[in-house]
Amino acid sequence: MPIDVSAALAAEPRRAEIGWHHKDVQLYHLGLGAGIPATDPDELRYTLESRLQVLPSFATVAGAGTVAFGGMGAPGIDVDLAAVLHGGQTVRVHRPIPVTGRAVQTSKVAAVYDKGKAAVIVLRTEASDGDGPLWTNDAQIFVRGEGGFGGERGPSDRLTVPERAPDRTVERPIREDQALLYRLSGDWNPLHADPAFAKLAGFDRPILHGLCTYGMTLKAVTDTLLDGDVSRITAYRTRFAGVVFPGETLRVRMWAEEGRVQVTVTAAERDDAPVLADTLVEHA
Repeated sequence: MPIDVSAALAAEPRRAEIGWHHKDVQLYHLGLGAGIPATDPDELRYTLESRLQVLPSFATVAGAGTVAFGGMGAPGIDVDLAAVLHGGQTVRVHRPIPVTGRAVQTSKVAAVYDKGKAAVIVLRTEASDGDGPLWTNDAQIFVRGEGGFGGERGPSDRLTVPERAPDRTVERPIREDQALLYRLSGDWNPLHADPAFAKLAGFDRPILHGLCTYGMTLKAVTDTLLDGDVSRITAYRTRFAGVVFPGETLRVRMWAEEGRVQVTVTAAERDDAPVLADTLVEHA
């Protein structure tokens, strides 16, 4: 069996030292579409070093690494990467991420679930600096054809969309060059830049990174319902439900509840085709 669950769970965590500078944060925010209008004081919180704050989703690219697939070479994990999909992402921040910092990051396989026709591998990445824990990332990796081994099915994170109308709905355009800019933060997969490679993967043109949509959505929620204050965010999770293309428009629907915002994200031009589902922002 390509996945040796016992070996994967028992493996020692991988350890790496990472660092980032204000330029890394600014580049990440620009890759999410920040800075329009360029002189808007609300946008300068994401683009100008003297006013800079850090979106918690930056944890997915800190150190110029990719959270989702960096752990697929762990002991016990031997799968065909063509059968691998990034199924979901959760970030929990233990305190605001500093604009410039260094941290020790550890990565391990936290769980392997049996979904029948597929397996789900949870890759957990934790970062700490001299002041203590910074963040915990869980990437849910969906591996087609690797289920049926008799393991636990795992928890269900599905959310029921409220029956009432959204409290807020905003639209966020995706620039034609946005994937090209976002990939400079560390995800160099040619699927997001090379039309020929995208065609081999079954798409008529390059698609936007799921984690870019993830960050764009968090920024939209922060700016719309959290007064633009990233320090209020404590956790953020989503399930990747479909692709979106540069040049399209994200439609972000939000339902505000006590201490949390439930979100759905769709592609406006394609009859609201699902992009992100089971999405939740927890906040103070």
